[in-house]
Amino acid sequence: MDGIELVGEAEDGESALELIRATRPDLALLDIQMPELTGLEVVRRLEPDEMPLVVFVTAFDEFAVNAFEVAAVDYLLKPIEAERLQETVARARTRLNTADSRAVATRNVFHAVQTIEDSSQRPFVERIPVRVRDEIVLVPAVEIASIIADGELLHLTTDSNFRYTFNFRLKDLEARLDPDKFVRVSRGAIVALSMISSISPLPGGIYQINLANGQQIVSSRLQSRMLRDRLLRL
Repeated sequence: MDGIELVGEAEDGESALELIRATRPDLALLDIQMPELTGLEVVRRLEPDEMPLVVFVTAFDEFAVNAFEVAAVDYLLKPIEAERLQETVARARTRLNTADSRAVATRNVFHAVQTIEDSSQRPFVERIPVRVRDEIVLVPAVEIASIIADGELLHLTTDSNFRYTFNFRLKDLEARLDPDKFVRVSRGAIVALSMISSISPLPGGIYQINLANGQQIVSSRLQSRMLRDRLLRL
């Protein structure tokens, strides 16, 4: 982008904190979910005079997005579109040229972060946004049959066997799903309890999970013990 100098990139929250303090950028794009420290925690550790203009980046986080919108804090939804990024940078330029505007933006960021961190209960996600070509499809949680990890990708299959692929960590997504409706059956697989039609024992104390949409997923030995206690006992 013309007129933009990238002064650094950080792979985790601790590095981001150090980089902001060392380079004092005008604008920081902070992912909400990062190793070591989240984007919110990075902001909390910065002093007001260290604070750049901040834009939060998130794959999906309905509660955080609502807090940002109420506080007039800018954010970007993954996958980030070039046009949306251009708009964000344009707004940042305007704020940089106005001292009062930048001060208000900093107060708003602190306010939004405080609102999120003061909330003891984050709501379970009701839909998952996934990109399909030039559109973002919102998949209702009630239609999910399974979510299977494949490296850094997640493969989501619905009850009617539509399949979607997106980039997210299974552990982070599991934390946003209602545990009364979803269960992890192996290190890399989560299924909807309502979709389990039958369970077939396999050698070694594991199970084949048969779903109503025809999927068959093998449980891990560790999760098989949990399944026995949770599903196979009266």
